Amino acid sequence: MSNKLQPIDTLQDIKQMMERSSRFISLSGLSGVAAGCCALVGAWLAYDVIAQSEYSFSERSQHKDYIGIDERGVTSLTDFMGNRLFLIAVITFIAAFVLAFMFTYIRSRKNNIPIWGHTSKRLMLNVSLPMIVGGIYLWKMIQSGIFGLIAPGCLIFYGLALINASKYTLKEIRYLGIGQVILGVINLWFIGYGIYFWAAGFGVLHIIYGAVMWWRYEKA
Repeated sequence: MSNKLQPIDTLQDIKQMMERSSRFISLSGLSGVAAGCCALVGAWLAYDVIAQSEYSFSERSQHKDYIGIDERGVTSLTDFMGNRLFLIAVITFIAAFVLAFMFTYIRSRKNNIPIWGHTSKRLMLNVSLPMIVGGIYLWKMIQSGIFGLIAPGCLIFYGLALINASKYTLKEIRYLGIGQVILGVINLWFIGYGIYFWAAGFGVLHIIYGAVMWWRYEKA
């Protein structure tokens, strides 16, 4: 009986080895949950700042100059977002990145898989390329004063980056990317409500994705 089962075990081992060599499988579900929580906190802080400003997002969306050249000739990122919003965005990104890296590193050590290997390099390359191109495109939009499309643009380019990189990691990343793209496209018809779509995309979707990842791969 044991001899008959041995080939199956061998095939499973070979399959796991091939998967490890072609995909970066050490992404932690807790990384997604942590990044999503950071995004929600950042969105809450940003909303508080926005609520104290002269216009709310919904009020700004009713003005033609909201999606055109600003009357002040705004060209810098800090002028566009405001110093406080820019600081919140930077801190949120750093906190999310550090926590995501920490949980992924812990899982990588537990699985005895190097965090910076051939597959992780390919993963980073495929994530970075759409995001760099998208960042340049969105930066030009800010310089041109086309502010209303910045929020949906961030979601769409980020989603495309995840989809592009999904072939080098776990398949759930692809679904997360598709969700981000869908939210970004919907946001195109709700200009001025980007903060809510950001909270849903970078916050809620990341938490759902992370929880599913943890339940499937890490709970045991």
